[in-house]
Amino acid sequence: MLLTAFLMPAPEGGFSALNPETGTTSEGETVEEAVLNLREATELYLEEFPHRAFGNPVVPTFEVAAHA
Repeated sequence: MLLTAFLMPAPEGGFSALNPETGTTSEGETVEEAVLNLREATELYLEEFPHRAFGNPVVPTFEVAAHA
């Protein structure tokens, strides 16, 4: 099952990670650790709350004007 991971730099260092399909979150000191931890959290979540297969993720980006 192919799922999405959104990573954001954490203010205290490292990364916060989110899987939007399940709502699971995790964190890690590196990108690799954050994704690994998110995978584990998502697998545990799906054991308890099984989902049918999701479609392939589509993650568009967009830009907005920054206001000071």
